[in-house]
Amino acid sequence: MTMRALFKSWIERYFSDEEAVILLIVLVLGFTAVIWLGRMLAPFFTALVIAFLLQGAVNALTRRHVPHLLAVSVVFLGFIGLLLAIAFILMPLIWNQLVGLVQETPRMFAAGQQLLDNLQERYPQLVTPDQIQNWIGVAGREMTQVGQRALTLSLASLGNVLSLIIYLVLVPILVFFMLKDKDRLVGFTLSLLPQKRLLMTRIWNEMDDQIANYVRGKFIEIIIVGTVAFLTFAFFGLPYSALLAVLVGLSVLVPYIGAAVATLPVAAVAGFHFGISDQFVYVLIAYGIIQALDGNVLVPILFSEAVNLHPVSIIVAVLFFGGVWGFWGIFFAIPLATLLKALVVAWPRGIGSRERHEALETLSEE
Repeated sequence: MTMRALFKSWIERYFSDEEAVILLIVLVLGFTAVIWLGRMLAPFFTALVIAFLLQGAVNALTRRHVPHLLAVSVVFLGFIGLLLAIAFILMPLIWNQLVGLVQETPRMFAAGQQLLDNLQERYPQLVTPDQIQNWIGVAGREMTQVGQRALTLSLASLGNVLSLIIYLVLVPILVFFMLKDKDRLVGFTLSLLPQKRLLMTRIWNEMDDQIANYVRGKFIEIIIVGTVAFLTFAFFGLPYSALLAVLVGLSVLVPYIGAAVATLPVAAVAGFHFGISDQFVYVLIAYGIIQALDGNVLVPILFSEAVNLHPVSIIVAVLFFGGVWGFWGIFFAIPLATLLKALVVAWPRGIGSRERHEALETLSEE
């Protein structure tokens, strides 16, 4: 069989249904718009994600016979209150601790050099002076690069003040109207799609609850893990507890990798502050318990419908979508990978249009 025949057979197998072709066009246009217009429409996409998260709270209030406009107002005011608390309470605390950590870095670097010297004295055959000099040189170069990046970031951030103001003004306004006029906006979007959309409806119904539960569950997981980590670090008297707790909370965004990465700064700060002592060991044990409870207790509770993805697929999705869309790509890596899997499973394969239409109607009735 020639390549042309193989390609024709593949086209007939996967794109013989007109709805499959329309769905492919919609997906390509959607991903293209996000990739090419993502920076320009970032406030809109941010507001869309936030409104998607808050819609669950609005639905919960309306199910209790709260008027829609009142439910939207209550949820929106709660969202604004949370933003103000983060802006005026959490962010100044984290910033002050970050400045203190940067100022203390030279002392920590000197303490690390002294530790290497002690190792060389105790184990002269294993740790040579040349190795120590090489390690110190590498660490110095890394610290210099970190300082240069921080300076570049601070200078670049001066030009982003206007963007920040736009975010602070536009995003809340967009969130409010997206919540208030959800039915009108959804109806307008559906009017742009073809009337025949059984495949798209089926995939959306399969993904809507799963993505919503996953995203809201991740936010709850970040808050719980970060709060417990802060209380634990503060109990042991670990410096920079808020900064480390935020890092530990955000580490749950990246499965498998985040916990390992967050361990390094926690162990470094605890080691420099307590030394190699019992207190240092207790901090690491407590941190290990937090991670174990998160993975074995909290995650199964929050995500009752487990995402049936192989760990390799999850890591690849995090790397790919994170490289394309940054933070939001990492955050939505697993839902996007689940969406792709649902598309692969539900995609028609050589079934006639009439037979497939009847099959989808049967599934919809069930």
